[in-house]
Amino acid sequence: MAYRSNEPYNELPGLPPRVPIETTRVMRRCVTASRALAELKGAGNLLPNQSILINAIPLQEAKLSSEIENIVTTQDRLFRAVVEEPGRVDPQTREVLRYRTALRYGFDALQSRPIDVDLIIELCSILRNDQVSLRDQEPVIIEDANAHRVVYTPPRGRQLIVSLLHNLVDFLLTPGDLDSLIKLAIVHYQFEAIHPFVDGNGRTGRILNILALVQAQLLSIPVLYLSRYIIQNKQEYYRRLQAVTEEQDWEGWLLFMLAAVEETARWTTSRVLAIHELFETTTVRCRQELPRRVYSKELMELIFTQPYVRIQSVIDAGLAKRDTASNYLRELERIGVLQAEKSGREVLYRHPALLGVLSA
Repeated sequence: MAYRSNEPYNELPGLPPRVPIETTRVMRRCVTASRALAELKGAGNLLPNQSILINAIPLQEAKLSSEIENIVTTQDRLFRAVVEEPGRVDPQTREVLRYRTALRYGFDALQSRPIDVDLIIELCSILRNDQVSLRDQEPVIIEDANAHRVVYTPPRGRQLIVSLLHNLVDFLLTPGDLDSLIKLAIVHYQFEAIHPFVDGNGRTGRILNILALVQAQLLSIPVLYLSRYIIQNKQEYYRRLQAVTEEQDWEGWLLFMLAAVEETARWTTSRVLAIHELFETTTVRCRQELPRRVYSKELMELIFTQPYVRIQSVIDAGLAKRDTASNYLRELERIGVLQAEKSGREVLYRHPALLGVLSA
């Protein structure tokens, strides 16, 4: 049966693709993308506490991944919301924060289980802040808002969707000759094509990308920033997806995704190295300028875990009780490392240099 964009694509082929995949151009790009990922993985190991990266960089990914779905907040609002009282956080920012929560949940889950269909459903449930289920007969369509036309209608029927998702997971987990990065790109297309949920598919799929890299041991921690590249190349991204569906142009899609991984890995590596350099210089400065009773390695790591910190953060880290914790932060403000800002009934301490690195 011929593909028609306005009819459910129930004939979506399972994986692996039925056309040649590892072309010369694809394999060349795969080598350079793999090298860039290896450099990112190595850069992450420079930091003494990787929670610095796990907390900070995924917030950037959360912000941009959500923007693709028209869920918009500012970077400063997002960083503040991590430590602010829940009642002061606006709904858009809360929704973006759930992306980071879902990513961290998936990363923690991989320590004891592989990616499976249940985990995918759990990730979407966290993103949606509701217990979601796979689509059944809902009339979901993908439209080109500018052209006012249907560009894609995903498969319909829960039994078919379950079957396609199990096939996707089996393909991802089954050892074979295909490079893991090529598998990642194939799985990303297939997940978008299955479109298993009524809402939240894009964000769930982008989290799945990062978790697949961690599962394949191409990354130690989930810090790749793919949404940045997708936003910068949004039209080509959707054009390449559509070309696979309509023309089986896997080579064009794979080249696009491998370029995304390579460029994103190099950019993220530069951010990680900048954070590492700032951490080192700040540590030296604090060791020299803070009273001996205030300076500690643990306090340095804490102020790099988030761009905003509050007294309770110091208490929760087990570094001091309230009065002493307040004194620690005031001392860091005195030497210009942190800046105090009032937020409702409490004071937040902003780390402007870290914010600058993350915003560059």
